[in-house]
Amino acid sequence: METAKKENRTKIKAVLTEEGAIVEVSEQVNSLKNSGYGTDKNGKLILKPYETLFLVDRKVIEVFDKKDKELDFQDLLQFFKSFDENVWLRYLIYRDLRKRGYVVREGFGFGIDFRVYERGEYGKNPAKYVVFGIVEGRPVQIGKLASTLEKVQSLKKKLILAVVSRRGEIVYYSLSQLALHEVKENAEV
Repeated sequence: METAKKENRTKIKAVLTEEGAIVEVSEQVNSLKNSGYGTDKNGKLILKPYETLFLVDRKVIEVFDKKDKELDFQDLLQFFKSFDENVWLRYLIYRDLRKRGYVVREGFGFGIDFRVYERGEYGKNPAKYVVFGIVEGRPVQIGKLASTLEKVQSLKKKLILAVVSRRGEIVYYSLSQLALHEVKENAEV
């Protein structure tokens, strides 16, 4: 019965851009905005690529190019990949966190992919967690990770590593301490 209800609901129309998708603000779009999707800019809602992919997959929006051709999920993914090689990683993490009931917003620099709000806290309190996405098997510079941890802790937030396996499964690790020690060349370990 719920599936029939979703199919009868009018999909929101969006126009594709390099930054994601743009939607004219309306009552229906305001509910998206209040749920933590997009950024309001000059009376339009700007959706990030991972938000666009998520909402297309959930059949909430339909995205059209400038020639008014509707684009499916695969078309959008290929388009966004040409601008961001990590869009698939971000989408997988975003989708997983959203399905778990969290409000997920874009990170604020220094390698952070997302800010994550506790359930029911979006719009009331700042994000408690920040998420750093990592692909299993792809090296990460330890110095970058240490620097990110230091900056995150200075903001009084918790750093979560989201490790995405080759099969698309995600495991989350909380990172609270990282110490780098110099090892002398002939020292016994």
